[in-house]
Order: sequence, then structure tokens, then C-alpha cells
Amino acid sequence: MRPRIPLRKRLLVRLLVATVLIALCSVGATAWLAVETTTRAIREEQGQDLADDMRILAQLSGYAATHPEWKGVEPSLRALSKKMGRRIALTTSDRALIADSAPHGTSLPPRAAASVDPLHTDTYTEPGAQLSGLDPRVVGPYRVTAKERVRLAMLAKDRQACFKQNGIDTTITMTPSGRPVLNDADGNNANGDVPEMCADGKLNTPTATESKALKSLMASAQPCMVRGGLSFKAPFFAVDISDKSLGSRYLTGAYNKLGDAADVRKAQACTDSARRTQLDPYVAPVAELFLGGGNTTAPRFAVSPANKAKVVGAAAAVLALTVLVTAVVATRLVRPLRALTEAAQQPPELHVRVPVKTRDETGILAEAFNDLTERRERMEAQRKAMVSDIAHELRSPLTNIRGWLEVTRDGFVEPDPALLGALHEEAMVLQRVIDDLQDLAAADAGTLRLHREPVRVEDLVDQVVAAHRVSADTAGVALTGKTDNSLWLEADPVRMRQVLGNLVSNALRHTPADGTVTVTAWRDGEDIVLTVADTGIGIAPENLQHVFERFWRADQSRSRRTGGSGLGLSIVRDLVAAHNGTVEAASEPGAGSVFTLRLPNSAAPEGD
Repeated sequence: MRPRIPLRKRLLVRLLVATVLIALCSVGATAWLAVETTTRAIREEQGQDLADDMRILAQLSGYAATHPEWKGVEPSLRALSKKMGRRIALTTSDRALIADSAPHGTSLPPRAAASVDPLHTDTYTEPGAQLSGLDPRVVGPYRVTAKERVRLAMLAKDRQACFKQNGIDTTITMTPSGRPVLNDADGNNANGDVPEMCADGKLNTPTATESKALKSLMASAQPCMVRGGLSFKAPFFAVDISDKSLGSRYLTGAYNKLGDAADVRKAQACTDSARRTQLDPYVAPVAELFLGGGNTTAPRFAVSPANKAKVVGAAAAVLALTVLVTAVVATRLVRPLRALTEAAQQPPELHVRVPVKTRDETGILAEAFNDLTERRERMEAQRKAMVSDIAHELRSPLTNIRGWLEVTRDGFVEPDPALLGALHEEAMVLQRVIDDLQDLAAADAGTLRLHREPVRVEDLVDQVVAAHRVSADTAGVALTGKTDNSLWLEADPVRMRQVLGNLVSNALRHTPADGTVTVTAWRDGEDIVLTVADTGIGIAPENLQHVFERFWRADQSRSRRTGGSGLGLSIVRDLVAAHNGTVEAASEPGAGSVFTLRLPNSAAPEGD
């Protein structure tokens, strides 16, 4: 009875469990990614809200910088509110309402977003940032007249042309006061490094309007500087057209000298205070800016019960779909595996094969199973043939020995020396077959023992040639040996003589009279090459691949005496492999055969 596979060990169940785990990880990763994405979006939205707040503040600061009061700001404030989608409200410092985009009676937010004060906050120089200082859009008495603008524009064009003659391309932009400024191709001020021929100072000279405002400024700053211990001389004025800020664009020389850095800070503080006093009538009063979410409340990120149900439902749907798909795929995967299991459980003598329907891993496994079945069938046939051959090899000499002994016992034949010699020859045939089988069994079991020692190849070849000299002379075959000097092997000398002896005896049996058998040895790199070549009948190409198989003979009609036991070349192959070598056969019918051995070279022993 086929054993039942536990449920937890079934491939289908394991695939389902693995897929469910993967799905859970996927759902978790997706949820984490969604949360991270949402969080990032919220942060980006918050950043966008902050940028919108800065744009609102900058626009209202610009209005305050160019208007002496907030009267008339309501239309601009409502248009800005509609554009930004935000509630905008302006109040005085004591929370008196100036303008509000929300309906009347709507309460203000608990805290003001910012103070609108262009005399102390600069939202123009760097877009998106609040800098301390004077907003450049507050120009007041420094705004040049239309006539002065025309003259300054001409001076700017003249300087632009001068720059172009010196290889500098510039563009002209207007500052809030109406004074032109030259910028280079990158948008930066081009007056940082003015060519000498262009530095005429005309564009830097204050206009009458600017000089009047500067004189008034210095008159207002003089009492403060006197109190600070700063002495004066006749003041002079200049314009730094490369500076965007109104506070540092106009240069004044209204003191004889300054002491340390503290004196510089005193002079700057007096000038800034006088400038704010001078510009105060031209700007709107300080106001508090309140911002809200408009007519709708901003959504708050939260997981409601309905959203939780949606998340759970989506996760369940993903899991169900994953299980369904996995079940279908796993069933398709398990089906060929079940076919393989059923084929493997069939009786061995049937040699059942499975159909290969796919080219994936399962199809490759099925092909491997079929190949294994084919090899097993072939080995089974070889085993049966081997048993039959062994029985045949043993039966013939035993039958002869039994027959002669029976007739001798019955008195029909006298036990003379000739009969005893024949019986001895049959016993030797049995001994050779048994010895060959024993060697093959030891090689197959891995118990073949080798007694390695340094062996001179020249002595090995000479011994084999001398041992087969009588057989060669009897057959009328010339047997010779050729070797290079100083060739050594680390090998079992008895087994190596057996290897070469089997090859030589095999060559002598298949070489006609007047033929030759040559044993040759030489060095080839790190190997020693030994060849046994004959001029015999050769081997057909279709039979060459079978020469090392057990009990195989090129001529099936030859007996064990004329054709050997059929085990000699198999023993050669196994003994050479035990010495970490290889053996190959090459032959041409009618021209003879060559058997080539390759064995690892060994250094000569010390003292040789």
C-alpha cells in the first residue's frame, strides 16, 4: 500500500503556505508604502501651505509698502483669498478688523500667522523667505520722477552699450524706485566688475529727488549721531546700483571718521532709525495677518471604521485571489510529479517511462527520469548478458574436464601425460576467467589494491615484450618495444604489466603472421604516453565504442581460446582508471589498431 503523505508535507500545502506568507508580506509592504506615501504627501502639502502663506504675506507687504493706509485693500484681499483658497484677515495690533475674506461674524483663528510690517520685514529680496530689514518696495520720497527715469534709462542704455563693446551681454531691469539696474546673462548684477571705460559714475549719481531725500535723512540722523559721539563734515551721497536693498543702496559720507565696530553699528542704527521715521508716512500701519482654511475644513488623515473595513476587505480579496491562483498553479505543478511518482513505483522489469509535455524544470526532471530508466534497462540487459557469458565461459572448460574424467574413470582412456596436460590447460582457462572476474569485482567495489612504487617505463616495456616473445615468435609476429630514457611512473608494477600484457596478447591474437606489434612510450607534457600498435585486422567503426565492454568480442564466432574471455580490455580500462589515467582505442579495418594509455608522469627516485 502506498504510504500516505502527511498534510503538512504535501507540496501543494507548502506552496499554499508560502504564497499566503508572501501575500501577507506584500499586503503589509503595500500598506507601509501607502502610509509612507501619504505621510510624504501630507508633509509636501504642509510645505505647499507654508509657501502659500509666504506668498500671501509678500503680496500684502507689497501693498503696505506702496500705500500709506489699508483703506482699499478689501478687493485685493478677497481676490488673493479666492486665488489661494484660504481665508485671509487683517487686523490692527489690538485686533481691530481691517479686512476679512470670510463672512461677517466669523471668528478669527486663535493666533496670527505673521505681522505685516514692511519697515522691519523684507519679503521681497529673497522670494519665499522673511528677512529682517526694510522692504525694498518701500521707496517713499526716493521714487524718481518721470523725467529722471527717462534720463536714467538713457544712462543705463549707454552703459549697456559700453558693456557690450567689452564683450559683456546685459539686460536692464527696473527697481521699485524706478532706477534701472544692469544684470548679466545669469540674472546676477553686472556692476560688480565694471570695465574701466564704462565706470563714468553717471549712473551712480543720485538724482535731485534722491539727493533731497538723502539730505533729509541725514538731517534726521544727525542728532542721534551727535549723541553717539560721531563728528561730521559736509555730507556726500552716492548710489550703489548693484544693491537691491533700499537700506544699503544709497551711500552716505556724513561723518569724519568712525572708531571701532561699535561706532559703525551706532552710525548704522542712527541711519536706519531715521530712514524708518522718514518712510513711515508712506507705508500702511503695522497689521496682524490671520490665515485659515477657507470655506472648507482641511481633511484630517484618519482611518475611519468604513476605511478600516475597506482595507480589511481588500486584504481578504488579495489573499483569496492569491490562494486561488496558487492552487491552480500548484495543481499543474503537482500533476507531472504525481505521474513521475506512479512511474517510479511500477515494477522495475516494466521500465515505465513518462511523457514529457513541458520544457520547464518538471519537464527536465521527466527527461532525466526517462534517461535513468533507459540506462537501467540497458544495464539490466548487460547484466543478463554478462551472467550468460560467465556461465558460458565456465561451462565449456568444466564440461571438458568432466567428460575426460568420466571416460578415464570408466577405463576408456588412460590417464597419460597428454590427457593430464589437456585437463591442466582447461583448469588454467577456468583460473584466468575467475581471476579476471575477481579483478573486475574489486574494481567495481573500489577495493582494488595498488602497491605503488617508482617504476621505470623502459624496464616495464622490456619485461612485457620479453614475457610475450615466445608467443609472438610462435605466431610469426614481430614484437618490439621503443621507449625514451628516464621515464618514470608512480604505479603498481604488477598491475601495469597486466595492463600492457593484456593489450599485447590481444594484439598478437588479432595480428596475422609477418605482422608487427609495437609498444612505444614517450613523455607528453605532464603525462607519460604508452601505445600498443599492431598491423592486424583492425576494428570496424561501429564496434570501436564497444571494445572496453565486458565479454565483448569483435568476432563473435571466436572461442575463448582464440578470442579470449572478453574481459581483458575491461580490466585494462579499470586498472588504468585506478592509476588516474585514461585509455583510448583507434583503429582502421585492415590496417591495424592503436591503444593509447595516458598516465601521470613521476619524478625519478633519488640516486637514480
